[in-house]
Formats: sequence, structure tokens, C-alpha cells
Amino acid sequence: MDSETARPFDPTDPQVVADPYPTYERLRAAGPVVRASDPGVWAVSRYDDVARLARDPRLRNEFPPRYHHYSVGEGEAAAFLQRIVLNRDPPEHTRLRRLMARGLSPSAVGRLREHVTRVVDELLDPALDSGEVDLASGVALPLPVMVVCEMLGVADADRDETSRRAATLVHLLGMIRPTPQQLAESGAALAWLRDYLGGLIRQYRRRPQPNELSAMVGAADPALSEEEIVDNAVFLLLAGFETTMGFVTNGLAALLDRPEAVARLRAEPGLLPSTVEELLRFDPSVQWVARYVAEPLRVGGTLLRRNRVVLLLLASANRDGRRFADPDRLDVGRHPNPHLTFGGGAHHCMGAGLARLEGQVLLQRLLARTTALEIGGRSRRRHPSLRTFDRLVLHLQPA
Repeated sequence: MDSETARPFDPTDPQVVADPYPTYERLRAAGPVVRASDPGVWAVSRYDDVARLARDPRLRNEFPPRYHHYSVGEGEAAAFLQRIVLNRDPPEHTRLRRLMARGLSPSAVGRLREHVTRVVDELLDPALDSGEVDLASGVALPLPVMVVCEMLGVADADRDETSRRAATLVHLLGMIRPTPQQLAESGAALAWLRDYLGGLIRQYRRRPQPNELSAMVGAADPALSEEEIVDNAVFLLLAGFETTMGFVTNGLAALLDRPEAVARLRAEPGLLPSTVEELLRFDPSVQWVARYVAEPLRVGGTLLRRNRVVLLLLASANRDGRRFADPDRLDVGRHPNPHLTFGGGAHHCMGAGLARLEGQVLLQRLLARTTALEIGGRSRRRHPSLRTFDRLVLHLQPA
């Protein structure tokens, strides 16, 4: 193995953040597991290993408090990270997941189709009138924001402020230390959102309403504390739009960079579901997830000891030629497509169905209401694990 292949994985390297896929290819060639740039951290890049380890009970989502304190200090941000369902293991994870899954069940998501279609058309109307839109700020962000705010009962007048505050919390995710300014902004946003959503929860206890947050409050396990319910409502708001924004912008950019794929999809609209799955595989918004080694285990010939951290590189697994034929080609008809974008095991993404619905409706309405689409400009947000565009300008020709 040469020194280049054996080089540790650094998720904060600007070249990796800009385009991680050449690095993932190098890591897969290097072996089942390689060291990361931080001490005690390992990276797993191949499909079979990532899929298996995502279900291995020796790897935990629940990190000891010192890890969160190292990342975000010992204040309220660390308490938030320790309460949310993303970072809990059974039995607490089971109670929290049961609480939040009510509003994200297949039947609940199916009931949202008409609402999602209406929101998409409302967002596309001004874009089609002007012939241009920043897909990131004009569609990909407001679409999931409007949907999740509807689910939570956030008033129309409060949605811009709520989404702006929630977007700031992205600095707390990814086991990467934020700057002091980012941490201060996130702390202020967290306090505001706790107060706002906590107020809604108290209202719904007195007078239930026909929305998902009210249903969550009514079904809450008595073992859950008020702080857990509030913080997981905050997390639901954040998770409801952050990853979908990345999925929409990454996917549309990849698709529109390939006119032959767009032409095939226009000619064969029945490929819409498989296209959405392929966009999810090809450039996922969540590049990797971190797990804590609670019990020693071997990956290949490497022993991972207790108290180490493992990065499961979902995006790398999705490009593994051992599992996917021609993995670097975007194939709108790819089938089967067992990508790992939504993770696996007990922590499989609860919002997968909603993300698929929003992606399918947006892509269907965008193609139905235009005859031509072209990218006019783009820029990526720089984050080591959450990949998205903060600007993606489209030129549109109305149908």
C-alpha cells in the first residue's frame, strides 16, 4: 500500500468537502477500515461493511457526554445533543422513535401528498413567471420548511423566523467543533426554538389540535421528560428540512448536468420513483454518520477497541463497485438500488418516506411545467458531513 492510499481520512479537508468521491475511491482501495485524521477515529468506506456495521449493536449512537462536551462545550447545546433521538440507544431511543414516528408513518405521509403538491406549485409559480429561480433558497429550503411547520402547527407568520433559527443548529451536528461565533449563534437559536415549541406543546396539552406535534404530545410516554419532548420537537424541525434541502439541490444538480438523463425521464415518466432513488444514492446530503465503539470488534483484520469512534461513510458505500454496477454513472432506471442514504438498523431515517414524497412531487411538477431547464450558477456550502448547495440558479422555460 503506497503512502497516498494509506493517508488518513480528514473530513474537514477543503478538497474532500468540495468533492469527496475521489477520496472515497482511495479509501475503498486502501482496505475495509482506515484511520481518520483525529486520534481514535476510524473510517469505514465499503458497502458490505457499512451496511453490516449500521446494524451492529456493538456500535452505539449514544456517545458518552465527554464527546459532546469536546465538540460543543458543556452548555445547553451538549444537553440538546444528548436528548435527541438521533443520539440515543434503546430503550430511550425506542420511546422517542415511537413518539416521533406517528407523524412520519406511511399513511401520515400519504395524506400529505396533496398539500406537498400545492406547496410545490406555489413555489414554482413566480419562478416560471420570471424564468429564473435559486432552487436552494427559492424551492429546496421553503418546501420542507412549509411542510414540517404545517406538521408542527407553526403559525404562518412565524415560519421564516423558525426556519432561520433552525438552520443555525446545523453547526451542532456532525461531531465537528463549531467556531465560537457559530456556537453562540446556535445557542441563541436553540433557546428561542425551545421556548417557541415548548409554548406550542403547552397549548396542545390544554387544547389538542389536528397536527402531528399535538398528536405527539397526546401520545407521549410518561417516562419521557418535558425537556426530551421539546428537544426532539426541535430536532424534528431541523431534520425535516436540512437533509431534504441537500437531497433536492444535490439531486437536481446531478440530474441537470446530464441532459440525456433528463430527456430519458421526460420520455419515460414511469421512471420517476427510480430516478429519486438514484439521486438519493448518487450524492446524498448526509455523507457519513458517527458511531461509538461500546465493545471491541474487528473490521477486516483491524481490531477496533472500546471508546473509539467509527465514521460509516454512507456516500462512499453508495459508490462501491462491489455492490453497484458502474457506480459513478447516474442511471435513472437503476434497479435494484439498495443505497444506504437513509442508514440502517434501528436508526434508519424516520423521515425517508417524507423525503421521497417531496422529491418525487417536486421533480414531477418541475418537469411537467417546463420544457427546458438549465443551471445558471451554483455554490456549495462547506460542511464536512452535510452536503448541499447554498445557491443553485436554474433558468426555466415554461411549458
